[in-house]
Amino acid sequence: MPDCAAVVVERFPGVGGDGWARFDGPAGTQMVDSAIEAMATFSASGENGCGGGFFAASAACDEVQATARVTVGELLGAPPESIWFGPNMTTMTLAFTRALARDWAPGDRIVCTQLDHDADVTSWRLAASDRGAEVVVAPMDARTGRLPTESVLELLDERVRWVAVAGASNLLGSMPDLPAIARAAHAAGARLFVDAVALAVHRTIDVAVIGCDALVTSAYKWYGPHAAAMYVEPELLGSIRPYKLTASGDGGPSRLETGMPNYEALAGVTAAARYLLDEGMDRIAADEGAVFAPLLDGLLGIPGVTVWGPHDRADRAPTVAFTIEGQAPAEVARALAAERIAVWSGHNYALGPVEALGLAETGGVVRAGVVRYITEDDVDRLLAAVDRLARLAGSAGSAG
Repeated sequence: MPDCAAVVVERFPGVGGDGWARFDGPAGTQMVDSAIEAMATFSASGENGCGGGFFAASAACDEVQATARVTVGELLGAPPESIWFGPNMTTMTLAFTRALARDWAPGDRIVCTQLDHDADVTSWRLAASDRGAEVVVAPMDARTGRLPTESVLELLDERVRWVAVAGASNLLGSMPDLPAIARAAHAAGARLFVDAVALAVHRTIDVAVIGCDALVTSAYKWYGPHAAAMYVEPELLGSIRPYKLTASGDGGPSRLETGMPNYEALAGVTAAARYLLDEGMDRIAADEGAVFAPLLDGLLGIPGVTVWGPHDRADRAPTVAFTIEGQAPAEVARALAAERIAVWSGHNYALGPVEALGLAETGGVVRAGVVRYITEDDVDRLLAAVDRLARLAGSAGSAG
């Protein structure tokens, strides 16, 4: 019987063979083979033109875009006419909030959370400031690394237009109770925006089950190219007044897409989404959980290592943030890179959590994430390296 881990890794040409253990997945994953092939095939086909014309290549471009809407819609449990595409979550969220803000006024409020990536906070703040509206931030629980639902609910009143919350923390992995927040937001007359960038690669998403009005995700976080997709409830999508060119169309999701689509990227997005659908998110979550459990438990068991955020695996993505006593996170990341172990250090754009944890002045954290191609051997290498670094730090401290 073939080794299951080896079979999975074989689907990712950028992994294996070079000795790297790639725990940098929360920032961006390696592409799956089918996405690479789809982009190359389209780019070499002679169909890489512009949509909207009467000739064959133009019709092929339209088909690539339509197929991407259908497949990403299937991944998110959303109708294809509710899906629009852009280069990344940040750019799309900045454009989306700016368009929404055209209908805001002084006295309106937006609820963001301390758990979120800065793109899901500052985008709303900038848009609100242009209209005299206010952004209030629901605090996370620094002790648990989670967002209590009550901290959001306490800020809801008749002034709130939108609630913006992460589906999973990109730094700590913790997952808020999205359906409960959606129900409360709607009861207060507000809408819910979900940043699912750190969620979509790990869990099944169904926008109807969540109850959100808009949701954004980045394909390069789930084995696709550098591109992103956003779901917007169809009636809302049709009512938004986006900043757009006079000559561009004003019907369907394309009304939010500025300029020419990146068709070759959309071919890759479709293939990456299909990979997740074919593998099955429940299976992916189970496989990742089996690899993540020894990573989390191992880090918790190393003297001198502090794990920040949840210490259990309930309602969380397989992402862990940690520090080593006596060593700056950047120093740890550099030392691990010297052993061909890729991790990220710093705030990772999660400014709120780093501040809440009291780590803003000490360099943030080291972040390691488990994605589809991380193996048990990778985990063993990371734990052994962290243990050595912690022992060295402890020895240096004792000598001092």
